[in-house]
Amino acid sequence: MKKEVYWHLPGLCTFRFLNQILLNLMEKYPDCFRKGYKIGSIYGTFPGAIWNGGRAVFGMTAKGDIEKIIRAYNSKKVAVRFTWTNSLLEEKHLSDTYCNLIMRLASNGMNQVLVNKPVLEEYIRREYPRFKIISSTTKRILDRDELLAELAKDYYLIVLDYDLNHNEKILALLEPYASKIEIMVNEICVPGCKKRLEHYRNQSQAQLEFDTTLPFRCPHDTRNRSFSECRKRPAFISNDEIDSYIERGYVNFKIVGRGLSQEFVKQSYLYFLVNEQDREFISEKIDKTLHELMTQMHK
Repeated sequence: MKKEVYWHLPGLCTFRFLNQILLNLMEKYPDCFRKGYKIGSIYGTFPGAIWNGGRAVFGMTAKGDIEKIIRAYNSKKVAVRFTWTNSLLEEKHLSDTYCNLIMRLASNGMNQVLVNKPVLEEYIRREYPRFKIISSTTKRILDRDELLAELAKDYYLIVLDYDLNHNEKILALLEPYASKIEIMVNEICVPGCKKRLEHYRNQSQAQLEFDTTLPFRCPHDTRNRSFSECRKRPAFISNDEIDSYIERGYVNFKIVGRGLSQEFVKQSYLYFLVNEQDREFISEKIDKTLHELMTQMHK
């Protein structure tokens, strides 16, 4: 594979140990991983940040730990990408002390933000111009003309709605802009979900209000969240298919995992990033190192 392909991984804080182990293994055993693949960014949030959207994450991370986590990724030449996609943000939320602290600590010209609200996007462009800005899939853009209009804007990347993953007309239309498109390869949600935007709003409200009890009735809540079941979903893009996307110029791929189990994320990494014959070896290395880390932490 001649082109460099960039993968964007979930859980910058939630899965930080798994992600750091993966990055170390890619350095130590490069022949076990697919050639030409690089980790472009790790996306997510620090717990408790009200600008966060998509999936609510509660808690708080101390300043020293924020700095440490950002440094751990950036030292591997991997960008940190904040999911600043809360769909209910207003101007009054822009002065949030915690979110601005996170932005200041990460403002080194290497890192990125996902956005979906103009009020926050304009604020970040003005106050934190060193960040690369990415248009979020939470905008739910499905219309061809709206997509083209979005591509005409000053975005580093645009994350494609997963309902368009196999839409040949759209993929052909976007080919001239393929290097600016990011594709989610393992989305677990069902195609055409009419409650997706409502779900995003629910999670945004939960994040703003720090409320873990907000009700949301998902019509697909009984679905199997295993990676093996995910592979049967219509939006899934297999390894065999990915090569055809790369040949057309699509070189940015996103692995979904926020709000899912660490095992789901690990299985996704093994499938997409590791050579088939080396998956058992890398899986054992990950499990062993995770166990050692957890044991040390609980001593």
